Amino acid sequence: MSYPGYPPMGGGYPPIPTGNNPWGAPSNPPIGLDLGGFAQQVNTQQFALGPGFAAGFGGMNPSQGIYPPGGNAGYPPAPGGGYGAPPQPGMPQGPYGMYLPPADQQMGMPGYNPGYPGAPLPGQPMPTPGHQPMPTPGHQPMPTPGHHPMPGQPQMPMPGQPPMNYPGQTPMPNYPSGPVVNPSMPSYPSPGAPSGMPSIPPLSLGKRGTISDASNFDALKDAEVLRKAMKGFGTDEQAIIDCLGSRSSKQRQQISLSFKTAYGKDLIKDLKSELSGHFERAILAMMKAPSMYDAQEISDAIKGAGTDEECLIEILASRTNAEIQEINRVYKMEFKKTLEQAIKSDTSGHFQRLLISLSQGNRDEGTNVDMAIVQRDVQELYAAGEKRMGTDESKFNAILCTRSRSHLNAVFSEYSRTHGRDIEKSICREMSGDLERGMLAVVKCLKNTPAFFAERLYKAMKGAGTKDKTLIRIMVSRSEVDLLDIRQEYKRLYNKSLYNDITGDTSGDYRKMLLKLCGGSD
Repeated sequence: MSYPGYPPMGGGYPPIPTGNNPWGAPSNPPIGLDLGGFAQQVNTQQFALGPGFAAGFGGMNPSQGIYPPGGNAGYPPAPGGGYGAPPQPGMPQGPYGMYLPPADQQMGMPGYNPGYPGAPLPGQPMPTPGHQPMPTPGHQPMPTPGHHPMPGQPQMPMPGQPPMNYPGQTPMPNYPSGPVVNPSMPSYPSPGAPSGMPSIPPLSLGKRGTISDASNFDALKDAEVLRKAMKGFGTDEQAIIDCLGSRSSKQRQQISLSFKTAYGKDLIKDLKSELSGHFERAILAMMKAPSMYDAQEISDAIKGAGTDEECLIEILASRTNAEIQEINRVYKMEFKKTLEQAIKSDTSGHFQRLLISLSQGNRDEGTNVDMAIVQRDVQELYAAGEKRMGTDESKFNAILCTRSRSHLNAVFSEYSRTHGRDIEKSICREMSGDLERGMLAVVKCLKNTPAFFAERLYKAMKGAGTKDKTLIRIMVSRSEVDLLDIRQEYKRLYNKSLYNDITGDTSGDYRKMLLKLCGGSD
């Protein structure tokens, strides 16, 4: 069949037999393919179109429709269920001989979706909001607001909104509103890409801890297990390890509450009375909420003779804004002074300024990278250090403590490319003492947090003696965050297993508890 003014269609439509409309509607006149007047004809016949139809028949054929299950069994089943509807006189017949009933009669029928009246048809996929169909060869789909089109096509922003980019990404050069480069992913050379673009190292994303919420958790039952383990003569340390070492921090808090509810006793006090040594310290660390544990560790690092600067650096350089803000809240509640006041009372100079900057928990956590600002920061860091006599430590502080992780990783890569020296080497050449260690810790955490902690663990166990406080703090605090990644980095950096090194450097129930947190021998 052909239509006036239109060339014959490939394959055409099969001959159309006459029949009655099972819905009681009058027979439909032929539907032309002139898209200019198509909407009016469709509205006249009460056709409800799928969302892709108007874009060059991208989503459906107007002659397809749905027919209720158990309908006219004289017609072959339609794909996806139901039966083909009887063809109508004069109507172009689709590949399944079906027609689309009026929209108000589709309610409750198979595949009906109130968000897309008349679609999907049986055998067709469910349209997804915000999803664009694959383009047909030779056909360019209409740009959709908020959608990133194919290269070469303009981006259509939402009404009243600026052009949108994917989170964490920056437009490619010469293509400001199209596909973008994600700085958190490794960069690969691509045809036509400007030479000399920095390679951004991948970031550790998501939670990769060895401890997670236990399934089928029963706080009261666990409280009973712990009560039995500590009741009477002797202590069942293995029962304590198996119970607490298999629960998340949040679940341990619930166990503690259930213990007091059931037995009228404080679980922490009972554990202190039954345990001793490094094993006791590890268990008590596990029983504290993460922010409380960090606040306690900072307080211990500051009070008394001397200061554990590395502990302060480790915690403040590695925690997120939200975590640092919670530490501030808990610290003031527990120790009746602010964290900033505590830092000022025990440190001085540029190192003090670094810690105060980090303790604000106000780093930019955005993921967009503006290469113009990156280039400016690279030149300012170089001018503040390598290029001059002396060092402008304040400039390093301002850039390293305020810029986002994504931005600073771009800065570090561009600094190395432009000046032929890693930023760490420049810091070592320009600074010394606690300030040098603090700045290096910030850079290492931003570049690769798991590798930073792997190095800390290695140094804690290296040589004669073990820095058990550092070992316990990292194993406990990172067990629900990224300890699997730390194990992986440990193996990569030192060609040794963290599990095996802990085994060789500790003993007894203390060793068993740390190995339980470690989670595997790699």
